[in-house]
Amino acid sequence: MLAIVGTLAACSSVPLLEPQARPGPALVPLPADVDVDTMALPPPLMQARSHWQPVRWSELPGVREDALHEAWNAWLRSCEKPAPAFTGVCTEVRRMSIASGDEQRAWMRQRLQPYRVQAIGGPAEGLLTGYYEPALEASRQSDAGHQVPLYRPPVTMGGRKPWFTRQEIDTLPEARSALRGREIAWLADPLDALVLQVQGSGRLRIVESDGGQRTVRLAYAASNDQPYRSVGDWLLQQGAVRIASWSAIRAWAEQNPPRVNEMLWSNPRMVFFREEPLVDVDAGPRGAQGVPLTPGRSIAVDKDSIPYGTPVWLASAGPTANLARLVLAQDTGSAIVGAVRADYFTGWGPEAGELAGRLKQPLRLWVLWPR
Repeated sequence: MLAIVGTLAACSSVPLLEPQARPGPALVPLPADVDVDTMALPPPLMQARSHWQPVRWSELPGVREDALHEAWNAWLRSCEKPAPAFTGVCTEVRRMSIASGDEQRAWMRQRLQPYRVQAIGGPAEGLLTGYYEPALEASRQSDAGHQVPLYRPPVTMGGRKPWFTRQEIDTLPEARSALRGREIAWLADPLDALVLQVQGSGRLRIVESDGGQRTVRLAYAASNDQPYRSVGDWLLQQGAVRIASWSAIRAWAEQNPPRVNEMLWSNPRMVFFREEPLVDVDAGPRGAQGVPLTPGRSIAVDKDSIPYGTPVWLASAGPTANLARLVLAQDTGSAIVGAVRADYFTGWGPEAGELAGRLKQPLRLWVLWPR
């Protein structure tokens, strides 16, 4: 992957300001007749892990083509818990929700300044991956076809940091005893459980003890504080697969059942869940910002690079997808670290999982910050 290297030399004489120091709500919107592309650019801004370089709106790829109304619901959700800089802007976002796409575009140009995100002293191009919400069949009770438990956090977890590894959870009497009675539901396939833990949440269609069925959401509750290790990378290191896709991992597991536990134990991290009612089937799980995610319009970011709730222009072209669109920074993840790094929420179910599993391509990001 080619890297576009940015430089701080051109702005070394300009003081770098913290984004939080910019009083977004107190600023008066520009007059409608002002051409923002002829105005002087503001100073660069800094975050803990990123450098924001101001640019013209005309530099954003696809800015005239995106269907902005598809992103507006995601933006309204972010405005339920706005960052301080967006409190005033969110009042206008709500008003603009009934505007046309052209009116929304014109308002954004007047009210928001684009900044290209890049690593401090480093590249402006990074990596885009995808994640989704699995939809799985489960049983409330263990039976011959459902032997893989999904757990609530153990009561004793706070007394041991980090907690037991995945292998210890499966083999040590002390760990197994601590989790007895903490089972939420049981799955048929240990790889489905791993997928659920990697994605952080999922929808379960559960068969209850009385034979009835209902669909619930399992949301991330805690982890054992052990490091995450990719089972795909482990298989690559073993020379067992050529491509670490979920389909390749499943194929290997079917051909090597005696070694499945060895593969799973290569990742010591275990995730625990809480059960929630599935109130809105058209909304995703709540991200780290605390608002529901929107398929195709929510991303997970490094919060030390981009604050939660920030509107972001995303551009990524590759073999899986060509994207140029408005998204909202609403989530994070243990593997999402760095200035130009994002995980793209694709939705739920098999098709979303297929897209998320294949998405790994170059990325550019621009934050849209109040003027």
